Amino acid sequence: MNCLNLIRYQNLLFIALAQVFIKYGLFQAFRVETALNHLGFALLVIATICIAAAGNIINDIYDVEIDKINKPSKVLIGKKISERRANRLFIILNITGVAIGFYLANTIEKPGFAALFIVFSALLYLYASYLKGMLLIGNILISALVAMSLIIVALFDLLPTITLQNQAMQSTVFKIVLHYALFAFSINFIREIVKDLQDINGDKKGGMNTLAIALGRKRTSTIVCVLGLLMVFGVVFYMYEYLYNQQIIMLYFLFVILAPLLYFCIKSYDADTPNKYGFLSKLLKIIMFLGICSIPLYGFVTL
Repeated sequence: MNCLNLIRYQNLLFIALAQVFIKYGLFQAFRVETALNHLGFALLVIATICIAAAGNIINDIYDVEIDKINKPSKVLIGKKISERRANRLFIILNITGVAIGFYLANTIEKPGFAALFIVFSALLYLYASYLKGMLLIGNILISALVAMSLIIVALFDLLPTITLQNQAMQSTVFKIVLHYALFAFSINFIREIVKDLQDINGDKKGGMNTLAIALGRKRTSTIVCVLGLLMVFGVVFYMYEYLYNQQIIMLYFLFVILAPLLYFCIKSYDADTPNKYGFLSKLLKIIMFLGICSIPLYGFVTL
């Protein structure tokens, strides 16, 4: 169980679920041509999870001292799992993920795509070891990698099958994946700032330079509220532009995504304690989950 907690298995299950929804809830709903069979897609999910799990491990290794201040009860490295064992698991997962990625890239006759997994692995290491402490850079990077966990399904499963004959439909579905990736990026970016607010004490002692440290809690909380409102306007625009005649998915977005986002904005405006920031972080995670859960509803969409 300690190893499962170390790799943050709940987050990995979320990534896997999102990829499954894209493959079987979106691609199959529009009956688009795909490159990966069931086994190939399962391998893509495993490769993604391996790289993400390795990233979680190396992040915990570098954050041990900070986590002893911010969340001492959740520290695993050095207590329940040795650093040597964690490093070994980090290497094994990275090698496994990259090897599977190399195999899949050659399977779809896009050998250059294998480099994606190497780049993702390297960026997660750089994030944990250096970039995390840089103002906004770490927040942007990790949010971009979250978005890429969705886009990679389209790159490996959809892109190789695009022809002149099916280009219109394939491109439409690819664009939907990009929209969800942008949603995931935006929600995660806001959540990263909220987590920095929650962890400000440990981050200060660890020499980090987060937005919360640079601007203070009050001003950063205001920025979080503004970003939340921008998300609200973005969702409203998306609903008007793409979903206005799709009643089922429109109602889902209105009550299951938009309403919680508005609630987040209200609660974030006067948040001022670690517990309140922790609640906001969990709320954003739920909103992202609910947003991803809307993907299968595209089976009811008519173009």
